[in-house]
Amino acid sequence: MAVLRDIWIVQQVILPALDVLLLSFLIYRGYQILLETRAVQLFRGGLLLGALYAVSFFLNLRTLLWLINLLAPSFVIGVAIIFQPELRKIFTKLGQGKWIQGGGRSRPQQVDEVLAAAEELSHRRLGGLVVFARAIGLKDIIETGTVIDGEVSSRILVSVFVLDSPLHDGAVIIENGRIVSGGSFLPLSEQTDVRRSFGTRHRAALGLAEESDAIILVVSEETGAISLAYDANLYYDLTIEEVQEQLLELLDISGRPGARARHAPEEVAELED
Repeated sequence: MAVLRDIWIVQQVILPALDVLLLSFLIYRGYQILLETRAVQLFRGGLLLGALYAVSFFLNLRTLLWLINLLAPSFVIGVAIIFQPELRKIFTKLGQGKWIQGGGRSRPQQVDEVLAAAEELSHRRLGGLVVFARAIGLKDIIETGTVIDGEVSSRILVSVFVLDSPLHDGAVIIENGRIVSGGSFLPLSEQTDVRRSFGTRHRAALGLAEESDAIILVVSEETGAISLAYDANLYYDLTIEEVQEQLLELLDISGRPGARARHAPEEVAELED
């Protein structure tokens, strides 16, 4: 190894290029993660504070410098508390990538089966909660339900969510292209500003979207609205075409780029799912 470092082309070309490539990758990956979470607000606040400190330093504004230095430790602690869900997701995603994903994947026909079930549940005003696991494992969530290990079928999904089914109050988990469990319990959202606006199913979907990279499809028992939750956001009352487009894109099985859901995350009327 020492001999390689002494070679001119390695020392003057390869190592600097490798250094730049690794740094560029880290910056690009960090930017992607920031865009996928609400931590972009944290990033902007940090930039503003850094700019304010730089101006104070170069202009020798001693009072402002003293105040910033005094508040900096409290600011760091406050950020860690307030943005705890976003920071947790950032560190979780640092080790996430397509190169570490294994096993089977959902196929377009499986998405069609889920959509067919969602349409029927919506028409019959039956609530539904279907989770598509991606890179981050959901073993703890799966173990709270009943093992199914079956093919993705609209008949199975509808039978799980009918009112007389013992599994209808929980979520169905789809992992590696198969239904692995039903009746699984999801963590509720930690976003206090939506607790009164969404029903239990929507808050559970949002809660899992805050803690993992899973995609959660929700059918409202109260209104029949079909929604998607991912990346710590819930997109409410989508058309079946929008749901299909987003699932194909997010599960990376469409072979073509898709547009993000045009619905912004929004608070909805009081639900009682």
